[in-house]
Amino acid sequence: MNISVFGAGDDRIKSAYHASKNIYDNVLTQGSFLSKLYINFFWSGTDDIEVANKILSYIPEDFDGTILDVPVGTAVFTEKKWKSLTKANIICLDYSEDMLDQAKGRLSDCSHISFVQGDVGKLPFENGKCDVVLSMNGFHAFPDKKKAFRETYRVLKKGGSFIGCFYIKGKSGRTDWLVKNILTKKGWFTPPFLTEENLLKVLHKLYSEVECHTDGSIAYYKCRK
Repeated sequence: MNISVFGAGDDRIKSAYHASKNIYDNVLTQGSFLSKLYINFFWSGTDDIEVANKILSYIPEDFDGTILDVPVGTAVFTEKKWKSLTKANIICLDYSEDMLDQAKGRLSDCSHISFVQGDVGKLPFENGKCDVVLSMNGFHAFPDKKKAFRETYRVLKKGGSFIGCFYIKGKSGRTDWLVKNILTKKGWFTPPFLTEENLLKVLHKLYSEVECHTDGSIAYYKCRK
């Protein structure tokens, strides 16, 4: 599951996603026979589109608050949803300029959406700014995961929702081998990686309500502050 990334001060991430920008969406959406083989063999057939739709369903269709999408990636999964939420204030943030440029290409005609190049370890927002923080496929790439959890929590309002998904280790030997020997060396993923048990401990420590599920080696969740 080759995925979008927003890093915390690591230029290897920018380089890795610059190099993969032309194949990124194809892999995520299984747009070719080879990408389907890759997903089925290494990621146990996990459907990224289905997981993304489950996560986005946590946001009501009439939502009118502030959403932080970090990392926005290319907005390949969020484009339709973000365009429909015309009453919301949506902030799309990514560390990779290449990913952010592709997201702008999809969403720049929407006046309720803004774009920020920045670091999840030092978010440029005041405490409690956001009603929802969405982080799809970012935490397995963030170099400093503790800062990322702390910052996404800090900018969330009390009662707000933290939702998202990312790779967790320990679910599939084949996936773990891919992540360790290829994706990490390419700069797309950054250790250390959480297990499901680790993730639940972190989420329950930070949030008052936690709903967490797994699909293959991907954990997806909805938490309330």
